[in-house]
Amino acid sequence: MGEQERMVEAILFASAEPVTVAELEARMPHGADPAEALVHLRRRYEGRGVNLVKVGDAWAFRTAPDLGFLMRRETVETRKLSRAAIETLAIVAYHQPVTRAEIEEIRGVAVSRGTIDQLIELEWIRFGRRRMTPGRPVTFVVTEAFLDHFGLESARDLPGLKELRAAGLLDSRPLPGQTAAPDDEDGPVAGQSELFED
Repeated sequence: MGEQERMVEAILFASAEPVTVAELEARMPHGADPAEALVHLRRRYEGRGVNLVKVGDAWAFRTAPDLGFLMRRETVETRKLSRAAIETLAIVAYHQPVTRAEIEEIRGVAVSRGTIDQLIELEWIRFGRRRMTPGRPVTFVVTEAFLDHFGLESARDLPGLKELRAAGLLDSRPLPGQTAAPDDEDGPVAGQSELFED
């Protein structure tokens, strides 16, 4: 019986899926009794770091329930932002505090609720204070999590037009109607002094 237990143990450890008694019988020598070997093996593994458990009609080794916390591993899930989310995030970062209507005006298209919700869920933007205008629209501002993620001390550390052009992220040609780019492109953006207001 000891040899049969070793065989069953080896098969179960090597198998990625739970193994049925019929499958054990098919793999073991003729005349072996895997069902009895399982009973002995189950008793032997009681109180150990792994237990022999029945999963439906099959058997498998599983981590002892009280040690499951040791198997948990935190992983960083990378989520790719849509173009709309990236544009919306950039507008909030550079024009905060900004309302949904202002975001739509700058982008030239409507902003879906899902885009805003995704950025709020990522904790990169949050609700700012309401504007003191008709309808009292809510504003959006970037969060400290956004600044931390991008290695910024404040929103004032965002790259200006010169840096973006130098990095090849913006067209270096002057805007229509301008002969040359103004020298004060990198000045503070209006409204950034209102960062993180409630």
